[in-house]
Amino acid sequence: MEFDKPVVGGPCWAELDTSDLEASTRFYAEVFGWRMQRSSRPDSGRHTIAHLGDTEVAGITPLYQGSQPVAWNVLFAVADVDAAANRVVEAGGTVIKGPLDVDDEGRFAVALDPSGAAFQMWQARGFSGAGVFNRPCSLGWVELATRNIKRARDFYTSVFGWSVNASEWYTQWGLHGEDFGGVTAMHDRFPADVPPHWLPYFAVEDVDATADVAVRAGAKALLEPTTVPEGARVAVLRDPQGAIFGIYRSAQEIQEDQERRESQEG
Repeated sequence: MEFDKPVVGGPCWAELDTSDLEASTRFYAEVFGWRMQRSSRPDSGRHTIAHLGDTEVAGITPLYQGSQPVAWNVLFAVADVDAAANRVVEAGGTVIKGPLDVDDEGRFAVALDPSGAAFQMWQARGFSGAGVFNRPCSLGWVELATRNIKRARDFYTSVFGWSVNASEWYTQWGLHGEDFGGVTAMHDRFPADVPPHWLPYFAVEDVDATADVAVRAGAKALLEPTTVPEGARVAVLRDPQGAIFGIYRSAQEIQEDQERRESQEG
């Protein structure tokens, strides 16, 4: 993701719904060094905001009902959530909650794309989203896993106006000439009972070291650290409560790291 602040149409926030708030806050504080702070809103329950220094980077909240899955959610910024909800329905998706106001912070809706992948839309008022992107331990990329890439392309370009940059290896989403996410086909490596879903990737300085910290803290590596054809190094992890997230370091950063080491050695 090339954006350094929320952009209308792009991802603006990631939030974890968890079955054990205390355990989740301890886990992510250990893995990413996040500082946790309970929301000051009187109706927020135990909603917790993760910070890098003084900057808000993600949310963690307890499950509100037993049928709710433990999962990371991706929110996309929109100028008008009611109009965006209408576009979702017109494009073949479903709005399952909202649009609803969140005090004076904003207005949101929860939706499913035609394949059933859940996502949220956020119309900012007092709160626009994460204060930083792409820096280590902040949101840096979002990825849709789906069994019908063509249908997903038609849906999301219609709802959000995204551009599509497809190569032999990977399809990427973009806005204003900048790619911020991608889409992967759910082939045989995904069990049949795993539904389509959105996955947040958090930028890190060292994928292997961060994955090791996460595993020692109780996570399971679903995808061991690996370098993808485009050059980024990635890993996918499941936290102790069952939520899945990714970590990555971009190909450009890896190249810069190598050049820096060579310069120091020379």
